[in-house]
Amino acid sequence: MLDVVSLRKDLDVVVQSLEKRKSPQPYLDVAAFQALEVQRKTIQVRTEALQAQRNALSKQIGQLKSKGESADAVMAEVAAIKDELDASATALEALQAPLQALLMAVPNLPQDDVPVGPDESANVELRRWSPDGGWGASATPLPFEPKDHVDVGEPFGLDFEMGVKLSGSRFSVLRGPVARLHRALAAFMLDTQTEKHGYVECYTPYAVNAASLRGTGQLPKFEEDLFAAIKGGQDGDTEGLSDDTALYLIPTSEVPLTNFVRDTIIPEAELPLKFTAHTPCFRSEAGSHGRDTRGLIRQHQFDKVEMVQIVHPEKSEETLAEMTGHAEAILQALELPYRVILLCTGDMGFGATKTHDLEVWLPAQNTYREISSVSNCQAFQARRMQARFKSAAGKNEWVHTLNGSGLAVGRALVAVLENHQQPDGSIRIPAALQPYLGGQAFLRP
Repeated sequence: MLDVVSLRKDLDVVVQSLEKRKSPQPYLDVAAFQALEVQRKTIQVRTEALQAQRNALSKQIGQLKSKGESADAVMAEVAAIKDELDASATALEALQAPLQALLMAVPNLPQDDVPVGPDESANVELRRWSPDGGWGASATPLPFEPKDHVDVGEPFGLDFEMGVKLSGSRFSVLRGPVARLHRALAAFMLDTQTEKHGYVECYTPYAVNAASLRGTGQLPKFEEDLFAAIKGGQDGDTEGLSDDTALYLIPTSEVPLTNFVRDTIIPEAELPLKFTAHTPCFRSEAGSHGRDTRGLIRQHQFDKVEMVQIVHPEKSEETLAEMTGHAEAILQALELPYRVILLCTGDMGFGATKTHDLEVWLPAQNTYREISSVSNCQAFQARRMQARFKSAAGKNEWVHTLNGSGLAVGRALVAVLENHQQPDGSIRIPAALQPYLGGQAFLRP
């Protein structure tokens, strides 16, 4: 959520910054905000006048009593002022609901160094890496016609037909060697993030309440992207349940991990907080009809190892670079060619102020595809969650939050299958993964 003080002081600047993002409609209803502000100012000015009047009358009461004179009439005036002040407080409180609803729909402001553009065509490549050539090198083509991961994985237990039978389109079943490879990838990622990068491993709920999703920005704007489940009573009656009785399957473990600090004040000395978790993620993929219908790239259920950091505001920019490096380390250990992209204003997520995407090379598609997105949200999520830290000076300030994939396990599986496939149909196992597969150097059909 944006800083309402900035909106009041620099509304034009905020609107200009929001206009850099992609949207067919204005992100901020300026007229509605200004109307609410007029009401707020009117009430506030009247409240300040009443408080000043009450203070003056209170002094007068003291003076009258000190002289032994009756202060009943003045005390009656003070009582009447109190009633009006209470009414003003109620009116101000009533303004908070529409103001919050308005602000909840407004995305974060892009940082000044984020390239301006309408879509991914304006993204900027920062660097690329290949196991054959190192920094700056593109992927070396395979010396044979590559198969895509669907064809490569089928002999190892990659089964889309069973996923459709059990659940429907965009679900899959992994069995035998490919299931073990998937598990090995997740374990390797978790071990790397905890043992080498200092994250605390967490196990979180896979279903969260609406407050958690509001805190990280998925609600209210992106409800259609979520899978919702209603928590009913013992008799199964779901009528009349409150908003927070609804549970939603997590679209990413960023949601529970970041909400660890919701409604808390953290001692400054405890920052940064670094959390990681391996969870399934559930997304309806609303609006993605016809995209990536073949294979594992875009599924309703997929696994991801997530990284979340809660940091001091002065550290968030360097933390973004650090977390991007943590994701890169996984790709390098898996010997996968990739590139790092700085997203433009029109391609960034709702809560991000700056985002790095990591794109891994897929030989069968002859292109790079996203495998990790690392974002700095600054204080945007913290304001929604009421997450603060107490500074050394004793002042409560907003924390900054960052999140990123470290990595998407299914897409890593796709990349390993395609990049390490052999002419005979076997899969070469990167050295970093071999300890998780009993020392196997190859998977053979």
